[in-house]
Amino acid sequence: MGQIAWISVFLIVVLPIDVNDNRRHVHVFYRGKRDQECVAKFWIESNGEKCIEIAYSKLSTKENQEIMNAIDSNWDFINEQIDKTFAGKKTVSKKIK
Repeated sequence: MGQIAWISVFLIVVLPIDVNDNRRHVHVFYRGKRDQECVAKFWIESNGEKCIEIAYSKLSTKENQEIMNAIDSNWDFINEQIDKTFAGKKTVSKKIK
């Protein structure tokens, strides 16, 4: 599991096994939970173009919007980290807003 960013109480993660999925996406987990369960999944592109959509979420509307705004503001960084994860390279994790 490649942690690529965190915002508030959430981790934004990319899973290396998702390399063959037809759309790029990120998973969201709560920070600091021992037995973590994915609480949301966001599509971040469609046909290679930026397109941020909720694929699945157990979060509130406000939390979803906060994460979507953070993904939008950091879209290039997140995609760079996804590329690194899929290439088997070390990723950089940072706090995003």
